[in-house]
Amino acid sequence: MMCTAKKCGIRFQPPAIILIYENEIKGKNRQRIMPVRNFSKFSDCTRAAGQLKNNPRHKTYLEQVSLKQLEKLFSFLQGYLRGQSLAETMEQIQRETTIDPEEDLNKLDDKDLAKRKSIMDELFEKNRKKKDDPNFVYDIEVEFPQDEQLQSCGWDTESPDEF
Repeated sequence: MMCTAKKCGIRFQPPAIILIYENEIKGKNRQRIMPVRNFSKFSDCTRAAGQLKNNPRHKTYLEQVSLKQLEKLFSFLQGYLRGQSLAETMEQIQRETTIDPEEDLNKLDDKDLAKRKSIMDELFEKNRKKKDDPNFVYDIEVEFPQDEQLQSCGWDTESPDEF
């Protein structure tokens, strides 16, 4: 069945993922409600999103919906189950999906570090200039302004007795 995903959302009571899609054969907009079962405030959102996306009943409908979007919807559901307001949940998701340049990544555990690295990889791919882009320039040379004189270090000065 050929379908194009239009909107994807979440219903809190009873918990379900709702997908609005267009049936390409008939040209009609349809709604699919996918119930969320066995999900609690302690569940792993990544695992739940992966299970829903790979479920044989929903797989064809969720092909065009990214795993990250499903994870985010499950995070909203988890926040609701924890008793958080929508604004608090949105703020928490924003904190988790952005990189703080002042954060020391050496102090993170392996799971959080992998999450931060995947966020950085996505940001890099989004901002990367490819050869096919219209603004692509092969070899860019940039002159950086020097406001003050550079200080010389002892290790990089050449002395006549070294060689």
